[in-house]
Amino acid sequence: MKIIGTGSALPSLSVTNDMLAQFLDTSDDWIRARTGIAQRRILSTESLIDLAVKSAKQAILDAGMEAKDIDFLFCSNVVNNYVTPALSCIIQGEIEATCPCIDLNGACSGFIYALDMAEAYLATGRAKNILIVCAEEPSRIVDWTERNTSILFGDGAAAVVLTAEGDSLKSMHLSTSSKLEPLYYQRKLEYNPYVNKKEEGAPLVMNGKDVYKLAVSASLSDIKTVLNKANIKADEVDFYLLHQANIRIIETIRQNLNQQEDKFPHNIEYYGNTSSASIPILLDEMSRSNKLNNGDLLVFSAFGAGFTTGACVLIWSKDKKKKYD
Repeated sequence: MKIIGTGSALPSLSVTNDMLAQFLDTSDDWIRARTGIAQRRILSTESLIDLAVKSAKQAILDAGMEAKDIDFLFCSNVVNNYVTPALSCIIQGEIEATCPCIDLNGACSGFIYALDMAEAYLATGRAKNILIVCAEEPSRIVDWTERNTSILFGDGAAAVVLTAEGDSLKSMHLSTSSKLEPLYYQRKLEYNPYVNKKEEGAPLVMNGKDVYKLAVSASLSDIKTVLNKANIKADEVDFYLLHQANIRIIETIRQNLNQQEDKFPHNIEYYGNTSSASIPILLDEMSRSNKLNNGDLLVFSAFGAGFTTGACVLIWSKDKKKKYD
């Protein structure tokens, strides 16, 4: 398996911390100090489908393919306007692909879970080319009158095309520890005359301290596990691409691994937490700015509600393009 195409798309509206301070009891300094976030992109005039389709088309074009060449489509998504059909089905129709497709919800770890599922299809010969799209709009599940969660998130989408030709993936590790209380979003369902229990719905609930502890410990454990599996030392890794949830989490993991700052690229200051789209957005930006060289060792690590976590080691072997539009 190897990645041969990347793409990403973000909403046009950029919401700064100062803009939030107009209706929330917060400030730019308060938000930056606790999260590292300066602004985030929020869906306003566009739809999540628009972003998902744009990122998918970019990735397919970057791979030098057409939609008809895709054998399977995985879409990582937590929430969107459609409960059914799956968002992947809508994307498939919009890009004029003909492959089977399915959604998965691994929360912020969804991209790595999708990579693992795709690798299984590629390794067994059931597919040759797979498209993964991560499309997220967490801005629609937070309480915008409450600062502790609403300041953290941004919307976005990103995609990668994978091919069976190549052996870039060196190790993979997934884990789940069932913990509801630290982070959850509960949606109230439609009225049913036979339901005789009280039903509730609520915006996203997050215990920041618990999430911080879980994220740091799980990510460090996962990274050490995949490095050991690949027989690679931490110092040999060129870049660690971590889920962009909080700059404090990223920094704590970096310091625990005793690695230099430039090995941990980040864009959380511009986009906030875009859930499962955060790693592929960062990957696409690095690819398009030619910051990645063939042979670079990359580690991906993500963590999210569930509590789900995942990490992998891969060798970057995508051909550089002379020019991106």
